Amino acid sequence: MKKVKKNIEIDNKAVGQRIREEREKFRLSREEFAEILGLSDYYIGQLERGERQMSLPVLVKIVNCLHISLDYLIFGKTSGGVYDSNKDTELNNLLNKCSPGELEIVKKLINTILPYLCKNQPFSS
Repeated sequence: MKKVKKNIEIDNKAVGQRIREEREKFRLSREEFAEILGLSDYYIGQLERGERQMSLPVLVKIVNCLHISLDYLIFGKTSGGVYDSNKDTELNNLLNKCSPGELEIVKKLINTILPYLCKNQPFSS
């Protein structure tokens, strides 16, 4: 049986659009995002416009910083998050004690600090 080679085309513009959309969810400017990653804002702009491909280390930094999967970034597929809310009863217990207003504050805090966590763990998942 003959093996069929499948060339997978990566749509750099779509990848760049997903980077931009995810960055904007954290309300980060391109300059802030670049600083967190240790890259230039010009380079981030090129990635977001699909004008340039990134290296594997940069790809890993971006997905870790934005807390998204490689599948989603490259192919637009989502496969659920890493967090299993059923397993972390301590966190659930704390969140269940919060009022709706307090939950909004918690969400804002998490959205604010999440991108910065990648600085401490650049290649972990």
